[in-house]
Amino acid sequence: MSWQEFCLLLLSVSASVTGQLFLKIGAGKLGRVDAANALKQILGIITTPELLIGLACYGIGAVVYILLLTRVNLSVAGPSASLVYVFSVLIGYFIFKESIPLMRLAGLSLIVCGVILVVWQK
Repeated sequence: MSWQEFCLLLLSVSASVTGQLFLKIGAGKLGRVDAANALKQILGIITTPELLIGLACYGIGAVVYILLLTRVNLSVAGPSASLVYVFSVLIGYFIFKESIPLMRLAGLSLIVCGVILVVWQK
């Protein structure tokens, strides 16, 4: 993977993670969804700015990922995109004060090692 391709990957991952951040913030404003308020909450999605920003970030991430797919194999791009999981957990920890249990940390370490092995070319 060249530096340009790596930058496309990071841009795609960053946009997707930013999208998740805004979706979480927007979902917090919506509140808990149940059968009694489902329709109201679904309609609330289109009036919550954070949710719209989150969806836009996902769209940008998807476009950049498509650009990445024009340059690298899916067998490299797909596993590399799993870095979204790692950064999502870090955002959960640092911004939303969520805990990271030892088993989750081990799983994230395996993801990072897997991405390194998939991307590494020799």
